[in-house]
Amino acid sequence: MLSTYVSYQLIVRDMPKAIDRVEREPMVDRETKYYLENISKVKTIDEFVKDDRLFRYAMKAHGLEDMAYAKAFMVKALKEGISDPDSFANKLSDKRYAEFVGTYNFAKHGELATVYNKAQHEVPGNYLMQAEIAGLDPESEYVQQETAYYRANIGKVTSIEALMSNERLLTYAMAAYGLDGTTEDLDYIEELLAGGVRDPKSPANVEEDKRYTGFVAAFDFEALGDKATTLTRAQQPSIDKYLRQTLEENAGEENEGVRLALYFERKAAGITSFYEILADPALAEVVRTALSLPDSFASADIDQQVKFFESKLDIEDFTDPERLGKFLTRFTSMWEVNNPTAPAQAQISVLFSQPVEFGISTDTLFAIQSMKR
Repeated sequence: MLSTYVSYQLIVRDMPKAIDRVEREPMVDRETKYYLENISKVKTIDEFVKDDRLFRYAMKAHGLEDMAYAKAFMVKALKEGISDPDSFANKLSDKRYAEFVGTYNFAKHGELATVYNKAQHEVPGNYLMQAEIAGLDPESEYVQQETAYYRANIGKVTSIEALMSNERLLTYAMAAYGLDGTTEDLDYIEELLAGGVRDPKSPANVEEDKRYTGFVAAFDFEALGDKATTLTRAQQPSIDKYLRQTLEENAGEENEGVRLALYFERKAAGITSFYEILADPALAEVVRTALSLPDSFASADIDQQVKFFESKLDIEDFTDPERLGKFLTRFTSMWEVNNPTAPAQAQISVLFSQPVEFGISTDTLFAIQSMKR
């Protein structure tokens, strides 16, 4: 059997190929086709949860397969949505529920929840409101004609350049956010679109006039590429999540350490504090293993655990692919030592061939054992 380190590397070095293998598995292929053919037909929460096959696929995609039986629980979360910080899903410590509700946001989008795309559905609604503000009758022939043209053509736009080159579409899109496409500096608009909204310091995010931010968020080519005007969170993104989840499960059947490494690799970019790591048992196990910590460390005071992690690791390293790779190399090597899949000599050689910057001294281990809860 391949070591934990080698098994993990074989997957991450060609992730698209690994995902493709999962996608071609007969059961996965069958369930994915069913999901894709039927999810857009779902118009209500009741329809969603009553189609057990669809609902289980969606739950698994978000790592919630074990809770697929708890439909009343999930209905409550879906009904309250996530717009209110005090909603049921937002108050749950496990953020997978809020992510799930955000994907199937019936509370906000109603019957459009499974087909909703900002560029396709938010913009026309905004345009009609802006027309009223400017004194135009939303039922006027002009407004109706421009809206019909927009709806018929926006889904064909696959780049910033394509949007900028279609004056009629661009004028409509900008008007939806209270911007006049005939007087704005179009070079500036293109710069805003290119910067997107993912980076808090992007031009759109630092712009004082938040109309520009709203416009760029609706046409988020920087993050979504050629799918910006067609992407529906409940469709392809959920399928991608399902395939990745299945890949991790398959890996775990052979080696739980590989599954943990893949899970950490997937979550790493979104980790902002060590408290988040401690709130997730899988993430916490990866960090404890990488740092050679005893199981008893998990029962120490939470604040003390965080202080220790901060003394050994830089949370920002998890957003850097190279540094994350080194960290997971250490984890998979330590996992192999504790859960051997290869001959003892091979385990030792693997361990001592890896970076040792995460090692722990005897004094430190003694201090850990003396921590009080």
